[in-house]
Amino acid sequence: MERVRNNEEEEEEDVAMSGQQRGGGCNYGDALYWDARYLEEGGAAFDWYQRYAALRPFVRKFVQTSSRVLMVGCGSALMSEDMIKDGYAEIMNIDISAIVIEMMKRKYAVVRQLKYMQMDVRDMSFFSDESFDCVIDKGVYCGPDAPLSAAQMIQEVNRQITYGDPSARVHHMNQEGCCWKIVLYVMPRPGFQVRPGSSSRKSFAEPVPLTEKGQLPAGFIPEDPDSHYIYICSKLSHGLIQPLVH
Repeated sequence: MERVRNNEEEEEEDVAMSGQQRGGGCNYGDALYWDARYLEEGGAAFDWYQRYAALRPFVRKFVQTSSRVLMVGCGSALMSEDMIKDGYAEIMNIDISAIVIEMMKRKYAVVRQLKYMQMDVRDMSFFSDESFDCVIDKGVYCGPDAPLSAAQMIQEVNRQITYGDPSARVHHMNQEGCCWKIVLYVMPRPGFQVRPGSSSRKSFAEPVPLTEKGQLPAGFIPEDPDSHYIYICSKLSHGLIQPLVH
């Protein structure tokens, strides 16, 4: 039976990752770190932040099942498998770790809709321009050089598409040479419980308006202080809009 890491392990990983982003801990931007980690875990399935069941309303709304989908930083996640089961035609999965890519190739050898390649998201020159209709990223911005890596990644994603706190994300997406229509959704962590007596009834299915500078509106406070942020970034070009889901 396949091992799937549980929510407690996921919450511990979120804490460890936050510490690393502040300057300590493991280097999440290093391929060697991930190779060693996947060997240690033996290929156990793990989805960062949210699983497909929670993200399905957004994916189904913005991504047609016939879309050519690129999943960046796929790791050992079940999301691509779940999307194929939900009717999506084909998904190309890439990851910086050669170890996990080989594991996933063996695991899904008979699932022709899933393809896997070892690749650095900062250089996807293997793919020609406009190779995909949608690119999905569920947590790739990691490592000590995250701002530079994010800029390189967005430029590559911008080339591929056919026609955390927003203040730390939106300016990367709207860098020179990119033109996105950005819609933000805020989703609580899996298992988060609203405090007893709370009168707030925010719906994560409704988008949160951003200011012109890409900031949350004044007075907006998410129910979960460690909420997950979902950015639907539609590339604007000659009147055509295709989504990037981050």
